[in-house]
Order: sequence, then C-alpha cells, then structure tokens
Amino acid sequence: MEEDTDFRIRFSSLCFITDHVGFHGTIKSSPSDFVVIEIDEQGQLVNKTSDEPIYKVNKILPGPNNLAKKTKLDPQNLSFEERSNQEVSTLAGCSGDDQNYEPGSEKEDTIEDGTSKGEEENIDVLGSLLDEKTNELLNQFACDVKEKWNSKTELIGPSPEFSLGRILDKNQRAILHSAIRQKFPFLITVGKNSEIVVKPNLEYKELCHLVSEEEAFDFLKYLDAKKENSKFTFKPDINKDHRKAVHHFINKKFGNLVETKSFPGPNYSADNPNVVITVRFREKAHKHRKRSLPECQERKVIYTAFTLRKENLEMFEAVGFLAIKLGVIPSDFSYAGLKDKKAITYQAMVVRKVAPERLKNIEKEIEKKRMNVFNIRSVDDSLRLGQLKGNHFDIVIRNLKNQINDSANLRERILEAVENVMNKGFVNYYGPQRFGMGRKVHTDQIGLALLKSEMVKAVKLFLTPEDLDDPVNRAKKYFLQTEDAKGTLSLMPEFKVRERALLESLHRFGVTEEGCIQAWFSFPHSMRIFYVHAYSSKIWNEAVSYRLATYGSRVVEGDLVCLDEDIDDEHLPSSKVHLVTEEEESANTYAIHQ
Repeated sequence: MEEDTDFRIRFSSLCFITDHVGFHGTIKSSPSDFVVIEIDEQGQLVNKTSDEPIYKVNKILPGPNNLAKKTKLDPQNLSFEERSNQEVSTLAGCSGDDQNYEPGSEKEDTIEDGTSKGEEENIDVLGSLLDEKTNELLNQFACDVKEKWNSKTELIGPSPEFSLGRILDKNQRAILHSAIRQKFPFLITVGKNSEIVVKPNLEYKELCHLVSEEEAFDFLKYLDAKKENSKFTFKPDINKDHRKAVHHFINKKFGNLVETKSFPGPNYSADNPNVVITVRFREKAHKHRKRSLPECQERKVIYTAFTLRKENLEMFEAVGFLAIKLGVIPSDFSYAGLKDKKAITYQAMVVRKVAPERLKNIEKEIEKKRMNVFNIRSVDDSLRLGQLKGNHFDIVIRNLKNQINDSANLRERILEAVENVMNKGFVNYYGPQRFGMGRKVHTDQIGLALLKSEMVKAVKLFLTPEDLDDPVNRAKKYFLQTEDAKGTLSLMPEFKVRERALLESLHRFGVTEEGCIQAWFSFPHSMRIFYVHAYSSKIWNEAVSYRLATYGSRVVEGDLVCLDEDIDDEHLPSSKVHLVTEEEESANTYAIHQ
C-alpha cells in the first residue's frame, strides 16, 4: 500500500521481509474508501442500531434539584475570549440559573450554604475535643497571626507554630484537622506522630494579594470542605490580566485538586465586560473517600452512551466540537480507542453529566460537521481505552499495479496476496497513523520527551511546523521563533482544537517547564497518554523486527505460546500460556501463529 511513499525510510525498523511478491496500490483516496467499525466486547459491530429503547433510565438518578442546577451556559452566547477559555479550561460549566455570583449565594451547589451553622458546629467540635486552656491558646494564636498580617509586619525567622498536643484517636484527629481549617482558613494543620501542629497558611496570605480577604477566607473553607459536585465563584472582575493571575495562582497551588473556568458575569456586555471565575473539584480527587450507600446513590453521575459516526474528522476535533455543543469539557468523553481521520468511522462513546435527551437535541447541529450520533442510552460508567474486541475494516484499494520488474498477471498476484495473508498471517506492526504523517516530528518523539519529563521540548515538538506554507504551519513557525503564545493563537485556525487549547494554556501559564506541564493538562487524559503509547508502539515495532530477523518464524525456547487455539482474547488465563522449552523447540512442537 502506498499511503506514505517514504514510510520505509522513516520506519526502517520495520524490516521483516518475506518471499511474497505482492503488488502496489493506494488506500484512502477518499474517506469513503476506508470504513472502520468498532467491535464491542460482546463481539457486536457498534454501527448496528440497538434493539433497546433510545432512552433507558438509570437505576439511580440524581435528585431533581441537582438536575435543574446543572443547566450549562450556551457557548454560542459567550464572547470570543470566553469561547477560547471554554476550549482550554478543565471546568465543565456553571449553573444557568445563577444571577448572583457573590460567594455564598448558591443554596445547593456551593459549600457556602449554611455557613453560620457550620461555624457553630466547628466551635462545638473544638470545645468538645480541646480543653478550655488549649482552646483559648488556639484562638489567641489565630488572632496573633491575623494581627501580624494586617499590620504588614513580615514574619521574621521560622513560621510560628502552635501544638495541640498528641491526640491518639485517629478519628478525633481527623475531626480536629477539619474543624480548625473551617474556622480558621488562614491556618493550616500538620500531623506529626499523633500530634497536631497549627501554622499560618501562607497560601491564604498570597491569595489575599489577589482577591479580597473575605473571598480568600471563603475559598479556603470551600477547599477544605471537599464537598463533591460543589463549586465556588469569585466576585465579578473586568480585568483580564487580574483574572489570569487568579487562574494561575489557583492552578499552581491547587491544580491537582480543583479546576477553574471563566464565565460572563451578570449583565455582561461590551460596556460592562465583567467575568467571574468559577472553581470546582476535579472529578477523581475524592473517588476513594468512603461514603454510605444512600450518599453514593444521591451523588451518582449521569453517563450517556452512544455510537459516534464521523467522516474525515480528527478524533479530538470531533470531541472538542461535541463538548462545546453540550456545554461540557473534552475530558468528559470516554472511548475505547482512537479512529482514523481520513475515513468513515463508527465507535462507542460515553459522555458524563449529559442526559440522553440533551444529546438527542444536538443531532441536527452536528450533522454539519459530518458527525452523527445514535444508539443513545443511559449507562452506569464511562469507557476505558482498550475496552473493545477489535475493529472491522472495509478498505478500497485503488491504482493497482505490479511491483517493478514483475511480469506476472496482476489478478493472480492479488489472489496470491490474499491467500498468503489468510494462510500465513502478517506481522502486526503499528502503522503510520500511530506515529503521524509528519516528516519532521513523529508522535513517538513527543512520547519520549514526556517520559523523560522534558515538558518544554514535548510542547515545542508538538508545535513544530512542516515545510508547508499554510496558516497552521505559519502559526507554528511563528511560535518557535517568538514563543509568543497569544500572538500564535491569533494566527492559528479555529479548527485546530488541540493546538489552540495548548496555546491558550501557554498564554496563561507561560512557556516554562511548569507552564508546559499545566498546558499539557489542557488535553484530555486519553490524548495525553496517546503520545506515550506511540513511543511504546515504536519499541514494539523494533522488538518484533529484531525477533523475526534473528529467529524468523520459528518458535524458539523462551517463547510464550497459547495452548487453546479457540481463545480469542489478549487477556489469557495463565493456565493457557506455556513457556517453550529447548526440547519443544527442537521438536518443532508449536507454530508461529500460537
């Protein structure tokens, strides 16, 4: 196949050659020449229309109040700046019902509801677990810290500490940690061999330079409460540079726990460009916290499964477009595997926090992007990479011709090739789509840079231009020459979703090692690990070529073989896997297909 004429030059490790003559041909002349249909774990083609009803209600649904509060802002109504942020950000959205963005205004989704009651409970907890003297000293320590900060006096020497003494009961320590941080967010608590030590929270002081003391106080209380599915909203802000600094601070200090996003504030307009920053917890941050069954049921997330058909569309561009239309983020989508761009592909997908009806409503809009969705239904969980049986391909080969100096009948050569594959199989190399079609940079090079923690190099490799004079490559060239992420963003075409997402983050965090780490996290997890997988794939290609060059198709001592030929699963039970011995090698006991 001649999908890429210099493929052998670029991947010289793919050197396994047989005595099979073969023929030349071209694939992917058009997307309809290459149809890929995913095969699910039950062995069914996912393009078949499901027999079950379109909408199947989950056994457990969130309460009606929670559903009502999750209406997303329509991205079409956002300004250009905020649409760009929506592509980059890792926050799904905010309630469409919110009219007042003051902290503490939201009654169900935010942690601030019932604040005064919570403060009373904290006082009771401290009073019940600490003796009167210790409680007084703790309050005095807190007052001293605040007074020094308010007087602008720099703390000289080591940070002051106050010890509550040793508390042997683990549960009591946990309660005290939480109660102190809720009452005094400007303090932090540290455990040392059953002892609780209280210190000034320097992050609180730093945040007070960016926002009001009231907001900093409430934000850190929100952070410590770790109430899932809640969000915190800062006051409206018209200063974009200031908002950028707040985003940067929160992502730098708490990025592993929470994620931020900007939204238009109340009465937003060109004359009143007030924007609010909303914070929410990352989904998996508290996945392993123990909860009672009723609590788990109440907080169960909606998952909607569907089959996606796309034509001549890159996977991440398709997901990005769907995310904008549904008011979620790309990482809310999960799928079992990536599919080709220049093709018609069908694959199973699951999206979080979107009801089936909502997905059904955008069918007409996404058709303009050469996408369709069907088999829409509720499910209980997301998909994982590799959660499929395989892929079914319908491939049209055009421009058929003989190899150079081969005078045999072309039809006979084709039939011979088909028979050769059927009888002898083929080496299961990873092909060019895994490594990219670029001449200068391949995805495995980016994967190696990531594995070596060379984040700036990985980002620059990602943005390395080809020797083509088009808007995309001109923008990339400009970035490598200037490292001006904002200027590059203005040059990068809208359809380049991944590049724009990366550039948005680089503009926010800077082209530093830390900034590039944050920028890389603007990609969905499946995309981030794709590049590492590409490097793994290159190692596989080189290893299998070396093995075949060394031993040919013989089964040799040390090989692993499958004893049950009826098993069609890569996850074999250990009882079916056998280590070939020297005697079995000599006797040719096993064949290469095993």
